[in-house]
Amino acid sequence: MQDKIAEIIRKIVPGDGRHIWGFADLTGLLHPRFSAYNYGITIGKKLDDEIMDSVIEGPNPVYYKLYLDTNAYLLNLVTHIAREISSLGINSLVIRPTSSQEIDRSPDYLKTLRHHFSHKMVGTRAGLGWIGKTDLFVSTEFGPRLRLVSILVDHPLEPLLAPIEKSRCGKCSICVEACPAGAATGQLWNTKVDRDEYYNAFKCQKKALELSRDFASSDHEICGICMAVCPLGRK
Repeated sequence: MQDKIAEIIRKIVPGDGRHIWGFADLTGLLHPRFSAYNYGITIGKKLDDEIMDSVIEGPNPVYYKLYLDTNAYLLNLVTHIAREISSLGINSLVIRPTSSQEIDRSPDYLKTLRHHFSHKMVGTRAGLGWIGKTDLFVSTEFGPRLRLVSILVDHPLEPLLAPIEKSRCGKCSICVEACPAGAATGQLWNTKVDRDEYYNAFKCQKKALELSRDFASSDHEICGICMAVCPLGRK
């Protein structure tokens, strides 16, 4: 059955070198509200390099549009995939790309800025990347210059790559130094380190909201500077 699911994905996801995807075993890792699902499919779409290069000095309307358009594109993609998977008799649940308007927030979100679901976790469990010092998902293929989306399924899936459980950022601190909010401590991520030990989400949110209101009159809390300066994503 996994081969049939992979066939569906290959049919729908363009093989243009700008997409990545994988399978993840999420047994015991998801919030109880997702108890019917123990496996996930993650799909990533590379962001345009020219637009991302323009964000190095700060976010702008073109990047804001790219963010929204890529989210909409990924949602359409996984909705199509989920529909095809359901024809195999497999239950699935599409998790929308993260945005400030459509997100699965925990009840104490305002106090913690934490969510019930993490696309980044699915990506690491699929072996496609790790978490960077500013809490970005850093893919081995595109660095952090991508957006992720996920589908949960109730049918066993064998990961195609070994899960990644610790950072590969090493001593690099470019994103830490570039962050206008000073949100990162510089500590490396691993699966046993809590987010708050290496990254202050409140500092990031406050600055991103300020920037978004300045350049786009938006409350989307978009920045992107750390994503743009990462040497793993730049040509």
